[in-house]
Amino acid sequence: MSREQQRTGGNRADRNYQKELERLLELPDMAERKLLLHSCCAPCSSYVLEYLRTRLQITVFYYNPNITEQDEYGKREAEQKRLIGMLNAQLGDSQSPGYIHIRQAEYEPERFLEMARGRENCPEGGERCLGCYEQRLRKTAEQARAGGFDYFTTTLTISPLKNAAKLNAIGERLAAEYGVAYLPSDFKKKNGYKRSVELSAAYGLYRQNYCGCIYSQRNKDIQLQTEKEHC
Repeated sequence: MSREQQRTGGNRADRNYQKELERLLELPDMAERKLLLHSCCAPCSSYVLEYLRTRLQITVFYYNPNITEQDEYGKREAEQKRLIGMLNAQLGDSQSPGYIHIRQAEYEPERFLEMARGRENCPEGGERCLGCYEQRLRKTAEQARAGGFDYFTTTLTISPLKNAAKLNAIGERLAAEYGVAYLPSDFKKKNGYKRSVELSAAYGLYRQNYCGCIYSQRNKDIQLQTEKEHC
């Protein structure tokens, strides 16, 4: 457990991850620290990149094997690259503070499907989703260690539908395992999610209505059909 975790009491349910992040960002050398940021999609990353880009040296890692349809994966990956391109175009060159790099990831839907076997009917946010979070964060931690990054974290905590405490617990456990610090977050706080919606509209980003896996797509289709029948 890190000193920050010891001071704040580990992964208590009442931890304020946003305040922990703010305290870390106030450290005098943070602008020199390298962050590997796992991104689930361009809309979710929009606010996170706006918020962190001048506070850390960011490399985006787009690794999402849960997006089981290749066309959908390609569409979301292209939107991620387009957003980063638009943000970087606002700067002078790649040496400018706030320039965002991207690290390529393999598309590995078979790894997600293998993890999900036996968990196909778990409810959203249940065991299958927790396994999915860990799978993506583990790959990010591996890449962070291999690339000499100071921190890793994920944009997933910006979603109102995802449990920030559980995501941070997974990240901190993997940080201890891989020897790379995890940057605590709850990006939905301070209107982070609302701002991501505004930025998505401003940049014309594609906003999907399900997380990406065939199981969440199935559940979304059932929900939409139910709503249609009750109209």
